[in-house]
Amino acid sequence: MILNMSNLKKLKRQLKKKEKIKIIKKTGEITRKKKLRLLMGSFFICMVFLSVRLFWIQFHMRDFLQNMAYNQQTLERAFNPKRGTIYDATAEHVLAISASVESITVNPVNIKKEDKEKVAKKLSELFELDYEKTLKKVTKKSSIETIVKKVDKNKSKELFAWLKENNIIGVNIDVDTKRYYPYNNLASQIIGFCGSDNQGLMGIESKYDNDLKGSPGSIVKMTDAKGGNLDDKGEDYIDAIDGNDIVLTIDATIQGIVEKYLEEACIDNVCTDGGNIIIMNPKNGDILAMAGYPNYNLNDPYKPIGELSNNWDELSKEEKTRIQQNMWRNKAISDAYEPGSTFKLITASAALEEGITKTDNSGEFNCGGGITIAGVRIKCWRYYRPHGAESLREALMNSCNPVFIGLGQKIGVSKYYSYLQKFGLLRKTGIDLQGEGSSIFLAQEKVGPVELATISFGQRFEVTPIQMITAVSSIASGGNYVVPRVVKSVVNSQTGEVKNVEPQIKERVISEETAKNVLSMMQSVVDEGTGKNARVLGYSIGGKTGTSEDGVNTGKYVTSFVGVTPISDPQLVILITLYNPTGEGGHQGGVG
Repeated sequence: MILNMSNLKKLKRQLKKKEKIKIIKKTGEITRKKKLRLLMGSFFICMVFLSVRLFWIQFHMRDFLQNMAYNQQTLERAFNPKRGTIYDATAEHVLAISASVESITVNPVNIKKEDKEKVAKKLSELFELDYEKTLKKVTKKSSIETIVKKVDKNKSKELFAWLKENNIIGVNIDVDTKRYYPYNNLASQIIGFCGSDNQGLMGIESKYDNDLKGSPGSIVKMTDAKGGNLDDKGEDYIDAIDGNDIVLTIDATIQGIVEKYLEEACIDNVCTDGGNIIIMNPKNGDILAMAGYPNYNLNDPYKPIGELSNNWDELSKEEKTRIQQNMWRNKAISDAYEPGSTFKLITASAALEEGITKTDNSGEFNCGGGITIAGVRIKCWRYYRPHGAESLREALMNSCNPVFIGLGQKIGVSKYYSYLQKFGLLRKTGIDLQGEGSSIFLAQEKVGPVELATISFGQRFEVTPIQMITAVSSIASGGNYVVPRVVKSVVNSQTGEVKNVEPQIKERVISEETAKNVLSMMQSVVDEGTGKNARVLGYSIGGKTGTSEDGVNTGKYVTSFVGVTPISDPQLVILITLYNPTGEGGHQGGVG
């Protein structure tokens, strides 16, 4: 056969086409194999991943998932334990106690649809609640809602009878506790009060909350996903652990007497900013009484008593909060003030301890009505009739400023500040109460001759009342610094074990001889000096009066008196502080 050029080209095209088909088929087979291998590889990787994931869930997340399942299938209602009782120092007077009451909750999903309005109406009527708000809780799609807390048992009994009579389910009556204060406002700023969830908010209730609160109990039952009952097993009851009891150093009888006379003093002297009294045992630091005026009723802590309650409902929220914060505040430990001439006891102690002077060097000092320091004339309070020649004893009796200014200059800044440190006036006392404040002194390196002069007679710096009485207690104790305390012991509610809070006697501040000499001079102040109004027939009492400005150019004053008794063996130190007395008696510390 003879092939022409046209047939030859056609044949070539056919051969190329067949070759391409072969190549395509071969390539397709390779691609399918790759896809198969890729698919098998992917399947293998997935199996490995699933195996690892299954292993992780089965072994590593087992506890977590079990807890999730338990939480979804259980409904737990917590209830408060009985909070620990607070006693006075004699353990005969109960200052705070918890009584059994009850709380009402509902499980909305368990209340039948036709009963919801009836339940809401009964609850709102019985407990004087808003019906619409109560109905909203009863009809919620939730497992549990709190209706009311701390209800009287008579009302809960009435509710129980009604529920039983009407065959109502889904309403719970659980045990709870409520805090009561038998003496109402006695020692209110020391004890403090509790919130609605049984937590301590102020005072001892807050400071010792971990001891007092105990551990909550609970009621547990099995539920379905919606919170409905899962079976008929009923409820598991886990007991609460009651809180520990606390015994204070406060003597309820002394506290009551102190509060009565403080109130009278503040009213008689028209003290616009109130006052406080502290009584301390210098031997062990026990605070036997600590009173503030005005105070408040612990059983109704959000509403003031006396004149402060006037027009209460008409006040703004901000004004109410300000008044509440002020009446809750324990100024005896929180607020600093200028101590005035009571501070001359510190200057006298330092001067005697350093051997700069003695108590009865007749005519050692001379008061000419004032003294000039670094070009500044500082007057004696009796500048118009100078005291003249005096011994240290007479200077303290007369509360003569120039004498103590001169002693301060002789002691010097560095040495004087070392005594401030020893007497605990540059640090907090560490009293076991919430909210202790600090003193306000110039930094030592900034104190010049004039600043040292004013410090020496008790002005232009501030200390807290608890710091001041603790410093004087260091003199009354024979020269040792003793940390003040208000808690004597903690009693375990489960075992009855008593854990005593031991007194903390710190470093020696002054010698016993110096302490005796200062106490002797304090007795002279009361017997013959500015403190004559503190004399009590048959008792040996020492003391020192004080008057100072409440701030610079405020026109307000602070009147104070610190006393010690008996002088031969001091058992009590008392500090009385009145803020801005504006009555006819004036503002001098020796007037009373």
